[in-house]
Amino acid sequence: MTGYSSRDQIFLQKLTEIILANIKDESFGIKELAEHAGISHYSLRRRLHSLTGKTISQFIRETRLTKALEMLGDENVTVSEVAYRVGFSSPTYFNSCFHDFFGYPPGKANKRDFDNQEAINPVIETVKQRRIKSQWRIVSIGLSVIVIFAVLLYQISNDVLERSSTNDGPASGNHEKSIAVLPFNNLSDSTANQYFIDGVMEDILTNLSKIHDLRVVSRTSVEQFRGTRISAAEIARKLKVAYLVEGSCQKYGNRLRLRIQLIETSKDKHIWAKSYDQEISETRDIFNIQSEVAKSVASELNARITPDEKRLIERIPTTNLTAYDSYQRGNQEFAKYPFPYFNKESLKRAESHFHYAMQCDSNFALAYVGLAYVLWKRWDNDNTILANGDINNYLDSMLILANKALSLDDKLAEAYRVRGEYYSVKGSVDHALEELNKALECNPNDGVTYMMIGGMYEELDMVISLENLQKAAFLNHGRELTQTLATLGLDYYKAGFPEKGNNFFLEALKLDEDSVKYSDNIIICTARTMGEYKKASDHFERRYLKDSANEDILLRLGYYNSLAGQDKESLKYYRKYLSAIKAINEYNSRFTRYTRLGYEYFKCGYSKEADYYFNKQIETCKDRLLSVRPGEKIYWLYPLAGIYACIGDKAKAYETLKTFNHARSFTLEWVTLLKTDPIFNSIRNEPEFQQIVSEVEAKYQAEHERVRKWLEKTGEL
Repeated sequence: MTGYSSRDQIFLQKLTEIILANIKDESFGIKELAEHAGISHYSLRRRLHSLTGKTISQFIRETRLTKALEMLGDENVTVSEVAYRVGFSSPTYFNSCFHDFFGYPPGKANKRDFDNQEAINPVIETVKQRRIKSQWRIVSIGLSVIVIFAVLLYQISNDVLERSSTNDGPASGNHEKSIAVLPFNNLSDSTANQYFIDGVMEDILTNLSKIHDLRVVSRTSVEQFRGTRISAAEIARKLKVAYLVEGSCQKYGNRLRLRIQLIETSKDKHIWAKSYDQEISETRDIFNIQSEVAKSVASELNARITPDEKRLIERIPTTNLTAYDSYQRGNQEFAKYPFPYFNKESLKRAESHFHYAMQCDSNFALAYVGLAYVLWKRWDNDNTILANGDINNYLDSMLILANKALSLDDKLAEAYRVRGEYYSVKGSVDHALEELNKALECNPNDGVTYMMIGGMYEELDMVISLENLQKAAFLNHGRELTQTLATLGLDYYKAGFPEKGNNFFLEALKLDEDSVKYSDNIIICTARTMGEYKKASDHFERRYLKDSANEDILLRLGYYNSLAGQDKESLKYYRKYLSAIKAINEYNSRFTRYTRLGYEYFKCGYSKEADYYFNKQIETCKDRLLSVRPGEKIYWLYPLAGIYACIGDKAKAYETLKTFNHARSFTLEWVTLLKTDPIFNSIRNEPEFQQIVSEVEAKYQAEHERVRKWLEKTGEL
């Protein structure tokens, strides 16, 4: 480890030894390494990066890969065996990481290759390397040069690959009129005005987002670059935009000083700039500046602004300065809440500010929407609300607030999105899509709305679903992006394109460096679309040994053991799950819980419990079938048919399956379930059931072909 002090060498060697001692444990990650090393996560990250330039995840991964190379060189083992031995639950991911790190696939890492590879990692050294180094110091100098060259080559190749993915990747699009508004610099003497300066920046971003001829990335996308020293060109490359808006702002009392500039990043050139020095005596003063900036930027980019868009941009949402100020304070607090922190105190403060804004101006539509969003986050992330059955009160209040906002301003995208969420949760997908499309008419750059629409079309039209999800990924480069990429990965599996699905999972992994989540995604997708239930149950069994209180793991163990025919194991984990959550709410799940619980109690001889859950599922299904649109009915028809088949009522089972088969299209997941789900074992070999399976599979194949042609047309296949 030439170049490190003896103290640093001991530190790095200790970390390496800890990783090697736990190398078979796929869940061993950042948290575990910090705990074993007796150092805080923050201190470990800072010291490791200062010594090696690597993140903790990189260090762990490269230690695993170095050990893997040693195994491949010295042992007569398969690549898959080595992958599992060094903590990779997915051989595919192992192959990808190995190739990226060493420059060749693991299959070529034979004994001869290993002997010729003397400097594998600039931080981690094998015993063999250290022995050679002690005998031949001059070789060490030469190898250091090789290492430096290799690292540079690796970085250059990564840059090339990343630039390539920027142009042709899964979230590609037209960059000609694409733009990001970066967080404004606060030049005031106090940070107390930060909320106001952030509000000015966000209002300018929102105004630009209303122009259909522009592509504007989200607020959360740019927030990651607050206070950064990364160059404008690098930020633009990461966000996949051609232009950046930068600003600096000062607020002294009621006086606002604002400096705005538009940068063409490919030329690193300022193509427009303007300063504003304005006494803010009424809200019109600030709104006029914000609308002028948006119109000037659009003009510089030759973006067409329609008369309707111009009216939206020039709109003055409130004439009350106090109401506007309180609304901006509420937005600042609301921004502190999101996953993974769920800061409930910030949410309470946001609610208080929005209430006060309404009191100051009862016609301030945005204040009503702000309150609706507070309620949305509450029911979406508060399990006590679900358990106590208060969800309908929250949902109805959301709708009332959104309706009030739209009665005051019928061009408010945020209010239409709230109504879309309301109707989606209520099962009225037609109404939900109508509201969400209205939201996009008012704000065509709302990535969250595209994400919601994409989710709703999963079982209706896979092409439309994928189009909307990829638009969402193109617009949102913030904390939402990894979830969007994971959803795309799942959908490509469901459409019958697992390799493309894996590509999206890898993109998500690059962003969050969460190898456990990556492994979960691959395992879940192969189970859902290929029927590998035993592999899934084994995987989550290993996860359970490390995290036995995790409700999601318990639920998955119950589910996959059930599908694998391991009834006693399934019931064991379902009971633990029930004990952990205390209650089941129908909004938590679409179709797996009541049916599976009843089925496993039935299989294990508990007829009373089986009847209870079967009857509850039948009641729930029949109720939902009265209100959901045709495309959503399959989620409630499938478990209903399964119960009838299980209890021996074949007539009702076939009647329900025939209605289920009326759906226009199916994904691969449904085909796999019908072919493998043991709940249909009593009728599985009957010609009538086999005919239904054949017809469902034919509809899936037709949808698969539609997606294939779309991918070819868009150049992605």
